[in-house]
Amino acid sequence: MAVRIAGVTIPNEKRVEIALTYIFGIGMAKSSQVLKQAKVNPDTRVKDLTEEESNRLRELIEKHNMVEGDLKREILSNVKRLKEIGSYRGSRHAKGLPVRGQRTKTNNRTVRGNVRKTATSGKKPPAQKT
Repeated sequence: MAVRIAGVTIPNEKRVEIALTYIFGIGMAKSSQVLKQAKVNPDTRVKDLTEEESNRLRELIEKHNMVEGDLKREILSNVKRLKEIGSYRGSRHAKGLPVRGQRTKTNNRTVRGNVRKTATSGKKPPAQKT
């Protein structure tokens, strides 16, 4: 029996504490907090959850936490707002550069999508024989 929470099928073989982190917007801290509220043992495997426990988890997560689609929509609207008001952070988002003050002379490959534009030796390869 696969457990679906907030539109995400969580893996059966993993511990509940870890499996909940597969939902966008739930990390380890929030996962532990939700399990404590639902009175579910974090060491339980997902496949061993009772129907009642999985329903309690689903209800707690969907009613009291912003996850998945709603959270992604809110993040997009926040970034859009920053761009519209013309803030520095908004312009960095628009250009696809680091937003939080990291150095850009080196070490910003992650945010730019691993673009490697370094100069080569300049020596042209010899012409091919025909």
